[in-house]
Amino acid sequence: METKANYVLIGVFTLLVSLALLAFGLWAAKYSSDRTWQQYRVVFNEAVTGLSVGSPVQYNGIAVGSITELTLAPDDPRQVIARVRLNSTTPVKADTRAKLAITSLTGPTIIQLTGGTPQSPALTAISKEAVPTIQAVPSALQNITDVASRIVERMDQVLSDRNVASIASTLQNVEAISKGLADREAGTQALIASARETARNLDVTLASANGTIQRLDRNLVQQLPQILAKLDTTLVKLDSAAGNADSILGENRAAINSFANDGLAQLGPTLTELRGLIRDLRQVSDRLENNPARYLLGRDAPKEFDPR
Repeated sequence: METKANYVLIGVFTLLVSLALLAFGLWAAKYSSDRTWQQYRVVFNEAVTGLSVGSPVQYNGIAVGSITELTLAPDDPRQVIARVRLNSTTPVKADTRAKLAITSLTGPTIIQLTGGTPQSPALTAISKEAVPTIQAVPSALQNITDVASRIVERMDQVLSDRNVASIASTLQNVEAISKGLADREAGTQALIASARETARNLDVTLASANGTIQRLDRNLVQQLPQILAKLDTTLVKLDSAAGNADSILGENRAAINSFANDGLAQLGPTLTELRGLIRDLRQVSDRLENNPARYLLGRDAPKEFDPR
């Protein structure tokens, strides 16, 4: 019985030691894993179509980790939270940004990390969160999707039933105009020929006018010094005449003032007498014209004897 009891104790001790070694191994593996990987969060404000758990994460084209979890933000379902596991040696900076990308035209969607200047501190050093958050920026895929969506909406508006009817009507009008132009081709050719002839005549006229203007300019330039000299002489004479007139006015200022005061006062009666004299002379002229003999001889003119 004692021998069997010893075997049981030895078996229990061996089992406990094995369990302790297994727990230590698991703890060491977890500790090593925690020291090898660093957890981050990436919050997207767009759809992450094609992204899934296990999708790779690249930093400037180099694989540095993978996605471990994808969830919607509980307070805003428009946001998608991606939990990623990156190599602990990855230099994720405070200005590092994340965006969606594709490795090729037919390749899967991945998370691409870009940026990160040498002067910027490490994100883990300044973040107060247990899992630091990498800021996301709109991706080219989203821009292409938005542009394609707007193009489809615009095309749908352009190709509406009303616009299609208008385009069909416009094409019919263009066809009618084309037929009318074809029918009037002869007249159009004649009009073009007439326009060409008119253009040639206009060229000749312009050439002649240009020659006339050139001759006029040449003659004017040649005669301009003489004209300026005569104008200068005339201005000198006018200046001299103005000076002489000013001198004459100064010398005869007293006589002019006397004439203005006395002579103009007598001018009114003189004009009245002159007006009366003109009236009397007009009466005498009328009498002489009507009956000069009666006016000169004081009687009527004798009548001529007419023997019968």
